Amino acid sequence: MTQPSDDYRESGLEFPEDFVFGSATASYQIEGGVTEGGRGPSIWDTFSHTPGRVYGGHTGDVACDHYHRWESDLDLIAELGLDAYRFSIAWPRIQADGTGPANQQGLDFYSRLVDGLLARGIRPVATLYHWDLPQALEDRGGWTDRDTAYRFAEYAHLAGEALGDRIHTWTTLNEPWCSAFLGYGNGHHAPGIRNRKASLVAAHHLNLAHGLGVSALREAVRSDALMSVTLNPQVARGDHDTSPEAIRRVDAVGNRIFTGPMLRGEYPKDLLEDTAAVTDWAFVRPGDLELIHQPIDVLGINYYSTSTVRMAERDLPISQEGTLIPGSEQVVEFLPQDGPFTDMGWNIAPDAFEQLLLDYQRDFPGLPLMITENGAAYPDRLEDGRVHDKARIDYLRRHLTAVHRAVQRGADVQGYFVWSLMDNFEWAFGYSKRFGITYVDYETQERTLKDSARFYQELVRTHRIPA
Repeated sequence: MTQPSDDYRESGLEFPEDFVFGSATASYQIEGGVTEGGRGPSIWDTFSHTPGRVYGGHTGDVACDHYHRWESDLDLIAELGLDAYRFSIAWPRIQADGTGPANQQGLDFYSRLVDGLLARGIRPVATLYHWDLPQALEDRGGWTDRDTAYRFAEYAHLAGEALGDRIHTWTTLNEPWCSAFLGYGNGHHAPGIRNRKASLVAAHHLNLAHGLGVSALREAVRSDALMSVTLNPQVARGDHDTSPEAIRRVDAVGNRIFTGPMLRGEYPKDLLEDTAAVTDWAFVRPGDLELIHQPIDVLGINYYSTSTVRMAERDLPISQEGTLIPGSEQVVEFLPQDGPFTDMGWNIAPDAFEQLLLDYQRDFPGLPLMITENGAAYPDRLEDGRVHDKARIDYLRRHLTAVHRAVQRGADVQGYFVWSLMDNFEWAFGYSKRFGITYVDYETQERTLKDSARFYQELVRTHRIPA
């Protein structure tokens, strides 16, 4: 019997027949067409057009031009043989200002996309919010305004009415941690606000939006549609004697701030204590936790890397890079990590991925998991019509091995979506980082399948990790 490799570089491991393999994208990152079809401006339109916010002054105005090239992009998905495609709906395409009746042109675009997927035998998985909040709502306070959660529920109902007879799985929010803490805490993401209390207020209103959104969807969609939310757990590790306390603090505000209310109906007591100097949480109103705590059918997990932490031996500046845990900024220190690293500077740790899945299986038994994003950026080069991205194949092999090991150890993981189908607008990094298994020439919009796409294609075909 072959012993598992310590480096997670396995081949031949077989996944169950019903295990779902797909790929994922996000609307602002690929669509372009930002002023077409009745679409209104989003916070990312505003943010990317603000000098100094995005690398190279890049914007999503054109991105991958998916708005016009969606049919050939669906053919690409079909060529890869994928079981499912996870895409996001741009809220400002459905409601230009985030309120009022639905924009029919926007609904028609996504209706054609969904019909195209079904015609090709591909399961549609729709995310309602992947960060492109209508700018008009941000002008009224965005996620720091409680009313935004109710506007989200109205939007969810409109989308559900139009598409709910065909969508297999609905995801309310993608990575609300990023929306709250990168958007309103350190300002690295749209809308670019730096305010510790605002990030906690935003986190609560995102939780509320999730609960209200699930309820609104259930009223509008077919009864067998699955409900989900996608989180990006903060995986903190450390070997210092103060690391356990630092890990607890990161876990509280990085993970349990969402899993507590969404999956247990409560905010953790230690989270409230840790952040007491920032806020008294008076924005949580009676009945909110009941509204948030709605049953879901599957939990989406996005995983890329880990962090290494310890309690600081000195006061740290609140602006310390990589730190965003309100109430603890000056006491938790994020340490340099050992490589190897991806082009994002993120460490590669498939062992942590395996353990994360087992931890969530333990903490939330009976709730199936779906890997909704996992992938890596590398400085790919197109040479003689090919992209030989060996490092990405190695990354995927190691993380698929981690998923397989977790499944073998009892984790109910039902599928894996590689990030991303194609190179795209990588938020504040613009077009400087390439995550796709498909290479995009942004000048010609030509798509070229990378070697990693062929690796993934073979995985999907055989349900075995290729040699």
